[in-house]
Amino acid sequence: MRIIPAIDIIEGKCVRLTKGDYNTKKVYNEHPLEVAKEFEDNGIQYLHLVDLDGAKSKHIVNHRVLEEIATKTNLKIDFGGGLKSDEDARIAFESGANQITGGSIAVKNPDVFISWLKNYGADKIILGADCKNRKIATHGWMETSVVDVVDFITDYEEIGATNVICTDVAKDGMLSGTSNDLYKEILKKTEVALIASGGIANIEDVYKVEELGCEGVIIGKAIYEGRISLKELQNFINK
Repeated sequence: MRIIPAIDIIEGKCVRLTKGDYNTKKVYNEHPLEVAKEFEDNGIQYLHLVDLDGAKSKHIVNHRVLEEIATKTNLKIDFGGGLKSDEDARIAFESGANQITGGSIAVKNPDVFISWLKNYGADKIILGADCKNRKIATHGWMETSVVDVVDFITDYEEIGATNVICTDVAKDGMLSGTSNDLYKEILKKTEVALIASGGIANIEDVYKVEELGCEGVIIGKAIYEGRISLKELQNFINK
């Protein structure tokens, strides 16, 4: 299972939110590149980079941060947050993203998201399935739809999506454990490569989502709050 640390960006700084609430913003480092380099120095190969300004503005904003990390590390970066148009996707890939994540766009403008799957290939496009009470949440989680998360994933799998990040918004930043029952259901009903996100509190949680069969796990606040050490993650990767 891939270990994928998260760096969330607001105004060029590395921050974390709780349950996606921008009013809970906590700045952990003013230089995201420093954080990314520390991950790389500890044997981590992947990075989940989220443009929170972009999610709010509904277009890419922090592509310069992406470009800096992509050119100054060897991390394989998946980039999301505010990607709403072909132009946004183009900028993200040209700035160094290995993959891009589309969440709101897949709900609000499925034709564009489907065109990305066809034009870039399913291995380059991640379906962002963020949910509140099983209902898909969009636009930096400020809006909730009526679409059930499992139905959403199943429908897109039929169209060709193979990679999915599923975040239970209620768990995000809460350090209270992951939505394992939901992940079990998704893995039972689909064959997507599922990346678990939201709620990881300690290294035991990482092993639990691995046991479920998740392809990757995104870890944010647990790292920044010292609940999981980079050494523990290095040991997990090397086991």
